[in-house]
Amino acid sequence: MTVMLLGLVIFLGAHSSRIVAEPWRERAIARLGPNGWKGAYSLVSLLGLVLIVWGFGIARAQPVLLWLPPVWTRHVAAPLVLIAFVLVAAAYVPGNALKARLHHPMLLGVKVWAFAHLLANGRLHDVVLFGAFLLWAVLDYRAARARDRASSAVYARGRMVPTLVAAAVGVLGWAVFAFWAHRLLFGVAPFGP
Repeated sequence: MTVMLLGLVIFLGAHSSRIVAEPWRERAIARLGPNGWKGAYSLVSLLGLVLIVWGFGIARAQPVLLWLPPVWTRHVAAPLVLIAFVLVAAAYVPGNALKARLHHPMLLGVKVWAFAHLLANGRLHDVVLFGAFLLWAVLDYRAARARDRASSAVYARGRMVPTLVAAAVGVLGWAVFAFWAHRLLFGVAPFGP
């Protein structure tokens, strides 16, 4: 669990610079330049992600069961994760109505994804991993909305075609992940034995 916790601190710490250290972040970008900042940020994030994945694998080998989730939680988690995939796709498709209305669909998608996984899993390492991401997404969403208010941010009105593209990409990504990639990557089939 220690390796996963270290990875979470590094990964979520890097992704929390706008929440807790915006002035430091701006100075670092000025000092390193935008590309230097992106490079350093990417390397730190990648290190954190590798440690999370490695640590999660170690923790799965010796699971600590906190509770046994009822089977219905898996049936609730699946459509929630579908919604999360659509929200994440909406963060990257310009001009869609979801981004226009929700402003930060990526963070909302992470919240929904983490909550769905907390519902369907009762082992300590699952609770720590998904709980950490849920807490981070809640705090980052609050900070992002506060920045929007402070800067009087205005989001362009969404259009139908980009909205449909975001939804289609999200549904397709969810289907690939739910029916194939989740088992391949994590050894768990959401819709199988």
